[in-house]
Amino acid sequence: MSHTSKFYARRRVSILAALTGLMASVALFNSPTASAALPTPVSATTARTYLASLTVATEDRTGYNRDLFPHWITQSGTCNTREVVLERDGTNVVQDSACAATSGSWYSPYDGATWTAASDVDIDHLVPLAEAWDSGADSWTTSRRQAFANDLTRPQLIAVTDNVNQAKGDQDPATWMPSRTAYRCTYVRAWVQVKYYYGLSVDSAEKSALTSYLASC
Repeated sequence: MSHTSKFYARRRVSILAALTGLMASVALFNSPTASAALPTPVSATTARTYLASLTVATEDRTGYNRDLFPHWITQSGTCNTREVVLERDGTNVVQDSACAATSGSWYSPYDGATWTAASDVDIDHLVPLAEAWDSGADSWTTSRRQAFANDLTRPQLIAVTDNVNQAKGDQDPATWMPSRTAYRCTYVRAWVQVKYYYGLSVDSAEKSALTSYLASC
């Protein structure tokens, strides 16, 4: 090989290496993070505007029953809402013919834990079903309650550590917030968006807590 040929061969190798590195960087930049799995909530500014418009009312749980919010419903083929969210929020999720997740990993943005078994993960209703009932869903049709309980469009459903979800229960931001402080702004923005979209009220302690958290977003 001539000196000139060797020069151009080395140039091609250098260019290919540079392009490979650039593509890897772009792929890394574009890779979705686990905490981005939740549909992106409105901005803090918009959330503050929404919050100001929400009705403030005392909550009433009379007549509540979780079964009044039908879930999980079939979303596509054999996949129900839980299975869709598990696939959406996980990494390298493999599902069997019945749509059950057989492998993968799930990062819980509430507490920063990562799980490799779907059984360790719950799908949290960010605004709990009981909270929705207390705030106006008691007057809804069953169809609307079903839509709320299976809403994949608004930032209402998210895969999180099961015992964290169970500890949260039906609490609102006045009494419970994610232990991972970096996620709290996302959480309250999502909370307000869901309540605003569905025309739900807030109680005074809830509004005070949301106002405080949003002020630092």
